[in-house]
Amino acid sequence: MSATKPLTQDTLLVDRELHALLGSAIRSGWADRPVRPEQISPASIDLRLGARGWRMRAGFLPGRAPIERTIADLALSEFRLDSGAVFERGVAYLVELEEELFLEPHLRGRFNPRSSTGRCDIFTRVLCDRHPRFDETPAGYRGKLWIEIAPLSFPVRLARGDRLAQLRLSSGNPALNQAQLRALYQRTPLVHDGERPIPLEEARIGEDGTLELCVGLAGRNPCGWRSATHTDLVEFAREGAHAALDFWEPLRAQDGRCILAPESFYIFASRERLIIPPDVAAEMLPIDVGIGELRNNYAGFFDNGFGYGADGRGTPAVLEVRAHDVPFLVEDGQPFCRLRFFRTGERPARLYGEGRPSYQGQDLTLARCFRTTT
Repeated sequence: MSATKPLTQDTLLVDRELHALLGSAIRSGWADRPVRPEQISPASIDLRLGARGWRMRAGFLPGRAPIERTIADLALSEFRLDSGAVFERGVAYLVELEEELFLEPHLRGRFNPRSSTGRCDIFTRVLCDRHPRFDETPAGYRGKLWIEIAPLSFPVRLARGDRLAQLRLSSGNPALNQAQLRALYQRTPLVHDGERPIPLEEARIGEDGTLELCVGLAGRNPCGWRSATHTDLVEFAREGAHAALDFWEPLRAQDGRCILAPESFYIFASRERLIIPPDVAAEMLPIDVGIGELRNNYAGFFDNGFGYGADGRGTPAVLEVRAHDVPFLVEDGQPFCRLRFFRTGERPARLYGEGRPSYQGQDLTLARCFRTTT
């Protein structure tokens, strides 16, 4: 694909198409720090933290004023990330991203936290200049990007080049509707219950074209993890840096049930094993608040090929959850999130898990900086 050739289909761009945009539509603001091909996944691209950050009095929604002017109004201090910086729990920060966008009019972007970001309970959202919505660009956006960062459970050390968020680019509306999702499911069952593919008539496919997943507590020991309080500093970029029990409390389900404490952060896994076929990707949406006062904190993204392994049984989805207001009972098999699926114009050159670290074999898996074995 060339940077000037419009896409006529409603599709999400895949790795070959993203590669073709490096240096043009997707570029670095620094000549000595170009966007690297290894940042690209099957249908997304990792974004890197830049050199400057600000401790903020408050987060804000971009509006008519340039973001840099709002930073001048709200920033308490400025700092550099070249050698790393400590981000305190419960404090809002803004950091410029290394990447900038110069999109053609037919392209628009959406952003989401990377898996490890969500599993460390680091709240993030990406801002575009003069665009009054988080985590998206208008079509044809041209300019810088910033990321708001707020660690909610642990203080964390971050440095320039760390990757907390991903970008997806699309042309038109690539989301599948109910009929299209049912047809996809008919060809490839998207969820398994253990060894058994769940038949189409048992799959929870909504009128809005989403697929519902349930929490899986029974048969797991622990059934989940709850973030500990008053912990040490998390070294985000160091794989295996911390013993899990120094930061997490294992949970045990009593009769397949668990009570969540208000405002505590939890990690669970889905009861179903999920398969994302090579020609689609999927996004996790928050739970409908009408069926519970809790929220999947981060909208996760599943690249083409997630769970599409040799055994054909799929991979559980990890669920990041915070209860609100009152203690809340969660039971095995309770609806917990929805997935929206997106068509891609072609099969990626590499599927999820091929050629780079991934959570392809996960079950109830913490972020990579935590080790659950001694």
